[in-house]
Amino acid sequence: MGRGIVIAIDGVVSAGKSTTARLLASQLGYRHLDTGAMYRALTLAALRAQVAPVADAALEALLSRLRIDLEPDGRVLLDGEDVSEAIRQPEISRAVGAYADLPLVRRAMVGQQQRLGAAGSVVAEGRDMASAVFPQAELKIRLVADLEERARRRFSELRTKGLAISLEQVGADIRRRDQQDLERDYGASSPTGVLEVDTTTLSIEEQVAHLAALARQAGA
Repeated sequence: MGRGIVIAIDGVVSAGKSTTARLLASQLGYRHLDTGAMYRALTLAALRAQVAPVADAALEALLSRLRIDLEPDGRVLLDGEDVSEAIRQPEISRAVGAYADLPLVRRAMVGQQQRLGAAGSVVAEGRDMASAVFPQAELKIRLVADLEERARRRFSELRTKGLAISLEQVGADIRRRDQQDLERDYGASSPTGVLEVDTTTLSIEEQVAHLAALARQAGA
């Protein structure tokens, strides 16, 4: 069997990136690279260690000793601990941007991500996948959806996990993260050949089926 393609999936908050990417990878027999989970795991570690989001020796030392593993079954391990649920808490969502934007952090994480994707046969999901991490990916997809639908999805997910939070707060958090994303500049040019997919009216199953068809057209 030859080398599979690299599929890079980016998009707005709560457009279905993580779930769709994981199921697509499973369907294709590819590795799922959830890069957002890597940044979240770092954020969790930093908050636990009370290391502030500034480029200093403490953060550099934390990065040098951290071990983040993405398991085939979807679990995220931080120094061997399963933190799959812990990294999805609202406080991590609010703090992750401050760490992820630091060049020191991005260099460390992007290097790991590119090594993981070097062999191909990967569905890489997360911010700036197509522009900075895998600009030569054979298939580049951006998922979008209406704000109201994204807030509803996230609210439902958090309530299912037993978290007491209002729909209004969820919507405010997403609006803030949207604005932060618009203001970010990673120093990479805008990628070409990106296919935008609106998931507002699509179920997860429909999203996966649509992306699987695109992947096969691209050579998966």
